[in-house]
Amino acid sequence: MDQNRVYFFDTTLRDGEQTPGVSLQTPEKIEIAKGLVRLGIDVIEAGFPAASPGDFEAVQTIAREVKGATICALARANEKDVQKAIDALKDAERSRLHVFIAISELHMEYKLKMTRQEVLDKVKSVLAYAKGKVDEIEFSGEDAARSDLDFACQVFGVAIAGGATIINVPDTVGYMNPNEFGDKIRYIKEHTPGIENAIISVHCHDDLGLANANTLAAIKAGARQVEGTINGLGERAGNVAIEEVVMALKTRHDYFGDLQVNIDTKQFTKVSKLVSRLTGVVVPPNKPIVGSNAFAHESGIHQHGMMSNPETYEIMTPESVGAEKTDLVLGKHSGRHAFADHLAKLGFQSFTEEKINDLFGKFKELADRKKQVYDDDIIALVVDNLHHKKAFELVAQYYKLGEKGYAYADVRLMTPEGEKADAAVGDGPVDASLKAVERVVGLPISLKDYQIRAITAGKDALGEATLKVEYNGRLYHGRGISTDIVKSSVNAYINAVNSVFLAMELEQQEEE
Repeated sequence: MDQNRVYFFDTTLRDGEQTPGVSLQTPEKIEIAKGLVRLGIDVIEAGFPAASPGDFEAVQTIAREVKGATICALARANEKDVQKAIDALKDAERSRLHVFIAISELHMEYKLKMTRQEVLDKVKSVLAYAKGKVDEIEFSGEDAARSDLDFACQVFGVAIAGGATIINVPDTVGYMNPNEFGDKIRYIKEHTPGIENAIISVHCHDDLGLANANTLAAIKAGARQVEGTINGLGERAGNVAIEEVVMALKTRHDYFGDLQVNIDTKQFTKVSKLVSRLTGVVVPPNKPIVGSNAFAHESGIHQHGMMSNPETYEIMTPESVGAEKTDLVLGKHSGRHAFADHLAKLGFQSFTEEKINDLFGKFKELADRKKQVYDDDIIALVVDNLHHKKAFELVAQYYKLGEKGYAYADVRLMTPEGEKADAAVGDGPVDASLKAVERVVGLPISLKDYQIRAITAGKDALGEATLKVEYNGRLYHGRGISTDIVKSSVNAYINAVNSVFLAMELEQQEEE
């Protein structure tokens, strides 16, 4: 690996999916993975094959179908996990095994209940088992940032001797500050046996809001791989956002030096929107790089400066991250060929003829309701139809408003037992409709969060509803789109219910 290049390792599909409420199906993971390839991501961590049959299937499918990046699978430091990962990766164009074990005193004593020597022996034996069975091995010392540095260097040296060529230093709980973390990376670089034969990687969490700063400090100190996610998704406060690190390196090359970064930054906005819509996690408007306000200027002084010279208040251009103004692309008179061609331009290049025909039919329905159809509308339409397994599907709905704000709604759904219908009264048409759906489904699912937003401008804008539901103590995201906000809300609720049923199905498979 080139020490003058910073490699980007995306874990949106693994660590990002651990965001509370996020549950992606395999077709959705494949579309995200293909978006990451277009972005120029070097390594895609597709999942944790030993975690569940669903994770194994997702990694296996991505390894087989997604080309242009190294496909990585996570494994704990035991032979069973490692073999599962190796099996899932066997069809990858280039494969990487990512083995981890905790190395901080806190984790070794209370979680692993292992001594230092037992950890060293485990690393040695597991890497001996894995060596030669994949193209690359990466080793992570979980909670390395809080570990004894000399012991960390010893563990990393054993891993390198065992065949690891990437040594990952995670700030697992987001505890570090930039000066401190940079010093640790320098120490590891200077005191780890064989480190000249490996790349130092970092994996920073954002619990104290310092993930980006810590990552950049680590790069300055010699780290050459960054592990992160799109939009900063991840457990708790999330992981470092890859788009932020890349643009910091690009914008401040005067400080970081001319490090090679093989990322097509013009893809950031598209990939961010794709990930947001598939996960149901809305990007905050003030999010750096990809937020809707990232290039907005309200102050009169700022606006005057921008008109005189954009560099007065913009350190990067909207065009550099693909945030150009959305233009009208298709209308109700557009043909199937033009639609298929535009899907390909948006990055959806692998759909079957049957899938394109299905999407084209839905596009024509949308175009009949909307005068203007934009890229964002089409992306939302595609994303809304990626689910391949639907236990429930909306067949018809009806609602009417009564006195004092009350509403009546009835819904008809296709269920695993055939068509079923029910009705309910609620505080407004959305509340009534969701109660009717709940009666059909027959599970005690509670709504925890609900948001509605317009995807594009205009009175006939496509509305996107995103919500969270809770079932058996777990959160599930749902999303739906329609020019009718009641219908988009019902679709979002059904989408979440389908995720609940998929999770129940996977749990049943694991028990069998």
